[in-house]
Amino acid sequence: MQSEAAPQKILIVVQARTGSTRLPGKVLMDVCGKTLLERQMERVMASKLAFKSVVATTTDASDDAVEQLCRKAGIECFRGHPTDLLDRHYAVGVAFGADAVVKIPSDCPLIDPRIIDKVLQVFKEVWGKVDFVSNLHPPTYPDGNDVEVMPMSVLKTAWEEAKGEHEREHTTPFIWDNPQRFTIKNVEWESRLDYSMSHRWTIDYPEDYDFIKAVYEELLPKNPLFSLEDILELLKKRPDICAINEHYCGVNWYRNHLDVLKTVGVENTKII
Repeated sequence: MQSEAAPQKILIVVQARTGSTRLPGKVLMDVCGKTLLERQMERVMASKLAFKSVVATTTDASDDAVEQLCRKAGIECFRGHPTDLLDRHYAVGVAFGADAVVKIPSDCPLIDPRIIDKVLQVFKEVWGKVDFVSNLHPPTYPDGNDVEVMPMSVLKTAWEEAKGEHEREHTTPFIWDNPQRFTIKNVEWESRLDYSMSHRWTIDYPEDYDFIKAVYEELLPKNPLFSLEDILELLKKRPDICAINEHYCGVNWYRNHLDVLKTVGVENTKII
């Protein structure tokens, strides 16, 4: 358990790379005149409770483009281990002197900054009593609003002790998949709805890009920081947009690790 002193430096880390296997270079794809990564960072940097936001990319030469983009856009950038995301998150936390690290993947370009701050507010309220706070265990928000936050002391424990390949690759499973060891708190959507398997706002396939691009084209001109509610209202009016990637709803990384995950089952993912 972390110390009682209130966290002053909550660092949001957006991991990003160009080497996606299913949609290479997705973070550099254009949406309304800017890259997907820039669009996401606009939303992430609207958080009121984080002291800093940083893109954590890899040391691979292919990700020079990510660093160059960040420099041009005035976004903090850190380069770390290409495949060990746990190491990359811990290293960037140390480099920035963070009290706590927030993990947000770069495949969430529609993330609502209000949701980020809701999770961070809960984290601050339970500091000293809880080791890990997220809105993913179990998820209720539309997929693509992922927020996980942990004190550096807990992240360090995971960094030192996690051995499984999936624990290193996905950063946080060592923590949330061991509830008998770590105290876990989940933030549920206040609507009491569960859209985690029915609404897909993340990007992994070409259809996801088409969906996200359509949402931005409709909502960005009216309000650059359009909300989760704005997106839901749009999808009610435009079911054709909702249909673009609906066949991938429920598909996530869990499906590849069901044999080793302890607290996640087949009901939490769609097998394709």
